[in-house]
Amino acid sequence: MMRRLRTTTVKVGTYKDVDSDLSFSQTMSSDEDSEEWEPPELKAQKRTARAPAAGEKKAAAKRGAKPKEPNVPKEPNASKLTRAPKPSAPCKPAKCLRGSKASVLPGMKRKKNDEKQIDCPEEERAEESGTSIRTKEERVSFIVSEDYEADEGPSLPLPGLRAKKEEVEDFTFDEPCLKKQKTTGSSSGHPTALPPSEAHALRNELNMNWDLIEVLSILTCVKPWVCVNIIMLLREENTVPFMVRYRKEMINHMDADAVRDVQLVYEELCALAKKTQSVIQTLRKDGVLTAELEQNLRSCRSADELDHVYSPYKKGSKLSKARRAKELGLEGAALALIDTPHTLDLREWVKPGTKGLSSVEEVATGVVHILADMMAKDTETLTFVKTLCENSLVTIQSSVSKSALKEKEQEKSVQGHKKTGVQQNKNKDVDKFHLYFDFTCNVQRIQPHQTLAINRGESLKILTVKVNILDRVKSDFTGWCINNRWRPKTFARDELREIIRNAVEDSYKRLILPFLTRTYRTKLTSAAEKESIAMFVRNLRQRLLVCPVRGSVILGVDPGFRHGCKLAFLSPTGQILHTDVVYLHNSGQQKEAEKLRHLVTKYSCTRVVIGNGTACRETEAFFADLISRRYFHPLDVSYCITNEAGASIYSVSPEAVKEMPDLDPNLRSAVSIGRRVQDPLAELVKIDPKHIGIGTYQHDVSVGALKAALDSVVQECVSFVGVDINICSETLMRHVAGLNVGRARNIAEWREHNGPFFNREQLKLVKGLGPKTYQQCAGFIRINPQTAASSPYPVPSVPEKSAVKKGKGKTCVNIPASFNPLDQTCIHPESYHVAQRFLSFVGGSADQIGTAGLQQCVESKVKTSSVEELARTMDTTLETLKLIIDGLTQPPGFDIRQNFGQADFKRGIVSMRDLQVGAVLTGRVDNTTLFGAFVDIGVGRSGLIHKSNITLDKLPVSQRRRSLALGPGERVEVRVLNVDPQRGRIALDLIRVLQ
Repeated sequence: MMRRLRTTTVKVGTYKDVDSDLSFSQTMSSDEDSEEWEPPELKAQKRTARAPAAGEKKAAAKRGAKPKEPNVPKEPNASKLTRAPKPSAPCKPAKCLRGSKASVLPGMKRKKNDEKQIDCPEEERAEESGTSIRTKEERVSFIVSEDYEADEGPSLPLPGLRAKKEEVEDFTFDEPCLKKQKTTGSSSGHPTALPPSEAHALRNELNMNWDLIEVLSILTCVKPWVCVNIIMLLREENTVPFMVRYRKEMINHMDADAVRDVQLVYEELCALAKKTQSVIQTLRKDGVLTAELEQNLRSCRSADELDHVYSPYKKGSKLSKARRAKELGLEGAALALIDTPHTLDLREWVKPGTKGLSSVEEVATGVVHILADMMAKDTETLTFVKTLCENSLVTIQSSVSKSALKEKEQEKSVQGHKKTGVQQNKNKDVDKFHLYFDFTCNVQRIQPHQTLAINRGESLKILTVKVNILDRVKSDFTGWCINNRWRPKTFARDELREIIRNAVEDSYKRLILPFLTRTYRTKLTSAAEKESIAMFVRNLRQRLLVCPVRGSVILGVDPGFRHGCKLAFLSPTGQILHTDVVYLHNSGQQKEAEKLRHLVTKYSCTRVVIGNGTACRETEAFFADLISRRYFHPLDVSYCITNEAGASIYSVSPEAVKEMPDLDPNLRSAVSIGRRVQDPLAELVKIDPKHIGIGTYQHDVSVGALKAALDSVVQECVSFVGVDINICSETLMRHVAGLNVGRARNIAEWREHNGPFFNREQLKLVKGLGPKTYQQCAGFIRINPQTAASSPYPVPSVPEKSAVKKGKGKTCVNIPASFNPLDQTCIHPESYHVAQRFLSFVGGSADQIGTAGLQQCVESKVKTSSVEELARTMDTTLETLKLIIDGLTQPPGFDIRQNFGQADFKRGIVSMRDLQVGAVLTGRVDNTTLFGAFVDIGVGRSGLIHKSNITLDKLPVSQRRRSLALGPGERVEVRVLNVDPQRGRIALDLIRVLQ
């Protein structure tokens, strides 16, 4: 029989604090790692900085040797700390440092040179191959599609012009996926390092005891010089889309998600520094701030550590036992017990009649409390106990709460009585957590969705949660403290040694163990929230970038029973042609079918979009029956089902009322459903991302963090797709990088009063668009001559006449009102002069943009000389020239979404009853979660591919290094594993991803 390990259990409350903390298992890699490219200026600074450091070490050695310390028991091997933690949380901290000079953090040890190094995932240099020119795709520097993840660069394989592949996190099987920040192994640009004075000011701006750049680099696995550049770009109010597309060299070709992560960690560190300064001012005002306490506060690297140091001094809370003992004057006795115990006599500290000092026992208790507090705040002590925890089994355990058990017993006792709706809902909520009624898992292996489920059950008082740490940790920790760290420096009597032992045990049980528990819970919650938000981000990006269905009239159907099916006929450009209501599920179906045929024939509609809400299956069956009978002949009508999540909320929103003031809200929903397929991006940006029906556990993560992440993804997608300023809606316009609600409104008003924009320069005439705003948004705005000519807005009588910008306090600027062909491209106005030189160099003209003739001209030049040589000839950077080549050779009206999947239109119907185990079907991924992917296979219920069935051999090569591997909108071939009609569940196995 196996001997059961004894554990120490601590019960804790729910932790909402999700501030990032440094991983206990952080390690520093060897300084002798292979060097990576860095700006020459930074290398020079490092060389000059190393020289005096070496001299100082030698001088220190000459001054005197460090006195020999008592033998210390062997600490856990540092190499064990490098094991990747098992939770699939995005553990970013310092798992992939390369030659960092950062000081060793708590819980971290420098590796020996002969140990295996863990490096950041690096991007291989692009190969130079191919000479033929094909139609280029616009460079997308974020992962826009699971199938087309790697296509950041142009599609044509010109020499030196091959796209760099952007690695996100590795997709591992049976192992958690660790999200790492990607930076390339070498930069093709030449970023300029900051002057030494500015760099020094930036590093010390937070007035903390740690280096901002070093810590930021450690937490994000991004090189220090890249961190400096990102911080400076953010301070200059540059947006993430602008940085990713037009400042690639400065950010080392990082993708948008990686830049956002650096931005988030930087903001967290700034918030921590601000909070620390506020705490210091408060303590100084209260008169309890000491130099040692201030240094401890400024050394904190997480909100958890700061709260641990500050909590005993908070107002409104009882004085800690240590502070009460210090107020009695026992701090001197506690220090003497460690430094000069042979001179300490506790009887001298006894003061009869004074509470806390009336006896030797009370004095000894006060000394114990002071020593326990010192131990709990000692960095070396905390580092050692964290190391012990990292190398032992730490588990999180959940069980059903007493209150939930009591409710279930009451439910059984009143089974014969009729239960109210509230009671039924409560019982249903309790049953949802049956998997966690007796759940135990290693904290390094627990999955993010399990953490969030446990937290939700705890907040509903259905579960109780504990963190279990082996008793062996306590015994090892106690022995180390007594024999090493807190060993008296001179001879101590047995009674004094017993005081030290009591202090160690009291410190561990009362202070350190709860701190470790809080830290573990905070870390797990933070990692789970970040992974959940990352899932939302990926799903939203896939949903927004679905290929639009253009060039046909679309019928949007909002199905219903009692109130009928709402219809909206939309023109190929999204204009409302007709709205109506038909009652397809009542007795007069034949009459309604004839009415429907008349409308479909009148507007030549061949595409029907049905919302997936109430009466969806019945409405689908009705249309499938009509199509099978060729009821709409000669029109070839097909239909698709689309997610209508958020349509009802949008239909009563102020935006919908302003856009469709004369329509009933139910008819607005039908319009929204049709437009979601016609142009998903333009329609879905009108709806709060939280209501689109993506992701999981959205109510269990930080509301602010989720909103910021989703808003940034919307801005990213809208910006990289680009907007035609003359036809886009005000709602879509406000999501362009650099614009907001007020600026978008001003642009719309200018467009209404002055007619369409003829060039990007005219944006400078709009109120509120200063130079910085223009710089950020101009590259993402398109001026299409065809749409400008057909614009519904009034056209100025003399468009050739230059306009003069008049503004108070601003210099008047002459803006020519004429078309510039470059305004149709992704080329930024700041690079127009380079584009013009390049056109002259290849023998082309701006009027040839997107034509085969210009592509041939570019091809001939690239054949004779590499792109790098052309960049030097044009006196520009390689990335800028690549972007210019993209813009000049892309066909007119190019859309990065054209290579992504459209909605699936069909003519027949399959029900859940028709499914058989083993049947092979095709479907489209509808939603992805932390535990698998839901696939719409056309039976009214989405089936689940559990993540255990998403294996390496079933994925295309381009998707084998992805954390998620599948994303919404991807077409897959699946096999039915199980069908449960009663619970409405379908289990699927992934066969392959359809390209």
